[in-house]
Amino acid sequence: MPDIVAPGPHAIIPGQDFVPVVLGGDRLGYSLARSFHMAYGYRTLIVSRMVAGPIAHSTLVEHRPIASLEDPELLVRTLRDLAPKVGSDKRLLLATTDHVVSVLARVKHQLEDLYVIPYSEPELIDRLTRKENFADLCRELDIPHPQTVVYDVSDHGSDSAAQQLEGLTFPVIAKPSNAEAYAGVDFTGKQKVHSASSRQELDDLLTRLQGSGYTDKFILQDVIPGDDQNMRVLTCYVSKQGEVKFACFGRVLLEEHAPDTRGFPAAIMTGVDHEAVAAATRLLEHVGWRGWANFDMKYDPRTGETVFFELNPRLGGTSFYITAAGHNVVEWYVNEWVKGRSLEGRPVVETMDEHVFSAVPIRLLKRYVTDPATKQKLNGLIKAGEVTNPWFYGAEKHPKRWQWIAMNQVNYVRKYRRYYPEPKALV
Repeated sequence: MPDIVAPGPHAIIPGQDFVPVVLGGDRLGYSLARSFHMAYGYRTLIVSRMVAGPIAHSTLVEHRPIASLEDPELLVRTLRDLAPKVGSDKRLLLATTDHVVSVLARVKHQLEDLYVIPYSEPELIDRLTRKENFADLCRELDIPHPQTVVYDVSDHGSDSAAQQLEGLTFPVIAKPSNAEAYAGVDFTGKQKVHSASSRQELDDLLTRLQGSGYTDKFILQDVIPGDDQNMRVLTCYVSKQGEVKFACFGRVLLEEHAPDTRGFPAAIMTGVDHEAVAAATRLLEHVGWRGWANFDMKYDPRTGETVFFELNPRLGGTSFYITAAGHNVVEWYVNEWVKGRSLEGRPVVETMDEHVFSAVPIRLLKRYVTDPATKQKLNGLIKAGEVTNPWFYGAEKHPKRWQWIAMNQVNYVRKYRRYYPEPKALV
């Protein structure tokens, strides 16, 4: 049983040995809250702009509003004001998006007297989350990575920029190098990741992008053949000593296809890829990473390799796939950063068991899993009860919470019917 502490006179969450404080009320925010509740029976304080669907009517969270998580001065002021009211002098501070992680890392020296903040230094985060730097690092360490062109959007329309595009083979994937700068602009057809099937289509995208005020780099990459079922995800935990101590590999069964969430994994089957884990370990230990890191990857049927796309400086939005498989992600944070238990000398844990994480209805998922071997394995895991939906949690008691969950599942069916009616491979 956890230690119980006496509550302050106006504690937001009294009676806990520590309080998780999460910046972001999105799907990862809820996943973290559920993981803390599963591991310790603890509730989580969510700080976000509004109470959005993922955390609405949840008994697992308390909420406090903030006008913007991206404003460094406001963030520091809000968190310093909240600290004495939280309910414990141990406060674990986490963020749910790359942008907010970067902001938090840059101001953590102003908050570390009040919060435990388990992130790498801001310079390292900024370096590795810029996709051209990640590509260079993969080349240096001989890690499979797609052919990449780093395109300066501010130079779009010039002769030198046009020459950069001459050698491209279409289709290509196009995505921002600077996620923070990209989050601050808007334009018609904006997506997390774009694809262009022709030079004209790419030119149109880059023109709209330039017109939005985005002046940083955009990454243009070779398309790896195959549909969602070739996507892979890998999540690793690195100790304070700089050693990878945990790795969980997953095969994506289905991604989301609505414009605002395109590319997010909707269903993941845990599995094993020792070569991918070895490559990720080599990279993370080489740069001196700390805490969690999440890699987006894809299996290339032309070479048989798992190709690395990018690194996210945090747990992924669908990282509950790890907790669902029996390895609660927050225990790594708590044991090392809150309880001060050293991981030095402990063996590396690499998940081996197969389990299915699915945010969408199983009937919908089965429609899109077309690979015969994968379908057979999926059906076997369903029969064995090895399936978890991150939203279905018995500790939630509020009727309106379950109404939201029901509508969430119905809306998934509607979205796939509209945006991805049939399985379709990238070629």
